Amino acid sequence: MGELVARGHELTHQPQDADVIVVNTCSFIDPAKQESVDTILEMSEFKKSGKAQRLIVAGCLVERYRGDIQKDLPEVDAIVGTNELQKIVAACEGGQSSSNPFEPYLYHDLTPRVLSTPRHYAYIKIAEGCDHPCSFCVIPQFRGKFRSRRFESVVMEATRLFSQGVREINLIGQDTTSYGEDLGIKDGLSQLMARLARIETADEKWIRFLYCYPNRITQKLLDTIAEHKALVKYIDMPLQHASSAVLKRMKRGSHGDFFLKLLERIRTTIPGVAIRTSMIVGFPGETDADFEILCDFVKAAQLDRLGVFSYSDEDTSASYQLDAKVDARTIYNRKRKLMAIQRRVSLARNRRMIGDEVDVIVEGPSQETDLLWQARMSTQAPEIDGICYINDLGASGAEAGQIRRMRITEVHDYDLVGDLIYTIKVSPFSILANSTSNHAVPHL
Repeated sequence: MGELVARGHELTHQPQDADVIVVNTCSFIDPAKQESVDTILEMSEFKKSGKAQRLIVAGCLVERYRGDIQKDLPEVDAIVGTNELQKIVAACEGGQSSSNPFEPYLYHDLTPRVLSTPRHYAYIKIAEGCDHPCSFCVIPQFRGKFRSRRFESVVMEATRLFSQGVREINLIGQDTTSYGEDLGIKDGLSQLMARLARIETADEKWIRFLYCYPNRITQKLLDTIAEHKALVKYIDMPLQHASSAVLKRMKRGSHGDFFLKLLERIRTTIPGVAIRTSMIVGFPGETDADFEILCDFVKAAQLDRLGVFSYSDEDTSASYQLDAKVDARTIYNRKRKLMAIQRRVSLARNRRMIGDEVDVIVEGPSQETDLLWQARMSTQAPEIDGICYINDLGASGAEAGQIRRMRITEVHDYDLVGDLIYTIKVSPFSILANSTSNHAVPHL
């Protein structure tokens, strides 16, 4: 989007108004592939009923099925893989590009960007690719070897985003905890987090990182998070399972007892930390006993957030060749049981928060009802965790992007309800009030 806007193109939310439609795809698991294909076919109809003259398919689906898309989807006019982002302008304009689809791509602080998030938070990718051998994962096949962005490039981008009114930055990558290793930087992620925390801003800021590997979490990193107020007390650490037998087949290693000790160390170092993880059920060879180990672990771990995924048998993954596949009904039932356990854990933890006063970032009117506004605590990552519903905005009202104080009055399984009690910081967007630039962002 940044490349297109820099070229002078206007972005639109509405596909019926677009001259060119770009579908950005995912192909990590079967549901993502199906959604991508369905969206391509849906958008192709606007070449008949709307203004669209070209349909572009971009992203990971291109990396896995480049030839199939070109052969089986004649509606598609051009494709842009994950290493060909600079080809997007030529693809949309119908020209030719000399980009190399096999040359690893990684953007930097001077790469044009258009934020597709609300303007009070943003994502920064600090690394691309992955060197881990997880047998269920196909990401390294089309994202390539792990490579970090330059340290100062990340700092400069973060500084610019904060100056534009962004209050919350989320660092992402396939493996954020390996940041800087390929550049010879020791404790790269902890150094980067400490440097970002020291960026001077007019208003309070939140900084978090996502997707860390349990065997890469160092005491130095935990100490850094605990030391700086701006660093969100939140650890997103996909564990994938707790049975040593399953973890061995996943080529991740470790076991539930090690994870419990790690969780204890994290909580001891960072008081009030929220811990999120994800688990896979139905991995080939997962027995009833393995699943019970996982259930017992979730009960013992008392995790703040948990996502559960059904194993997806991807034909190019190493796990595709494994025996003892688990049937779909068993996978479904195991997922439901594990989520039921976590639902009870989450509700019990939430109930202990009734009456607490917490900092929240105001998101705006609720998507569920016009009668409520919504917000998030710093320990609720955007787009993935639960949210806070605001019953009472207080006498001063509220604006999206404000960091406010909320008293929790009611809780649900994953969400909280409360009242705003006073403003911590003024709106950070006054400097943008006279801005004439207002590019719409398409829904892809």
